[in-house]
Amino acid sequence: MTASPTASRSPTSIHSDWPRIGDYLLLRLKEAGVDHCFGVPGDYVLRFYDRLCRSDIRHIGTTREDTAAFAADGYARSRGLGALAVTYGVGALNVVNAVAGANAESSPVVVISGAPGVAEQRDDPQLHHRFGPFRFQREIFERITCACAVLDDPYTALRQIDRTLGAARRYSRPVYIELPRDRVDTPAFPIPHEPEEEAGSDPEALAEAV
Repeated sequence: MTASPTASRSPTSIHSDWPRIGDYLLLRLKEAGVDHCFGVPGDYVLRFYDRLCRSDIRHIGTTREDTAAFAADGYARSRGLGALAVTYGVGALNVVNAVAGANAESSPVVVISGAPGVAEQRDDPQLHHRFGPFRFQREIFERITCACAVLDDPYTALRQIDRTLGAARRYSRPVYIELPRDRVDTPAFPIPHEPEEEAGSDPEALAEAV
């Protein structure tokens, strides 16, 4: 998915009583049964880590990012949903193999990657950990997950969070959420919570499998 046309709207124009994007993501993870989040801090994800450490979800630090992904995979298999948080570039690329494995084994892992801020990404800047156009990382994860979202637009961010977490549970596969660091504390447009559709069973497919 490409950046939304409204991604450049100033956060100062948004109502201060609206939920913050980072807080909403943590709330929805907690509601989905995630009590622990694995990962390695890095500068592009530090604002999210600040919110994480003040939330009801416990952070479990690991020695490497791929270790965090493998731990989240095991957690997902035993708890129904696992999560990890890493920084952009060097951190996220280090979890690709583990996430691809989780995809092959139908394990619902939520990959949360920090990213350079929306304002920082303008004018093609030379930032550390960058390895090409900023969309490259998302395009890599699109091939090994069932849903991706870039939370750059406060008017759509909450719906994107619900969509990706819902896909992880519905299809039992990994999802990728990219959170620019200048959007973690940004108030986001509140949307009415919509109940998830119950996944139906195909009687003929079930009978054949049995």
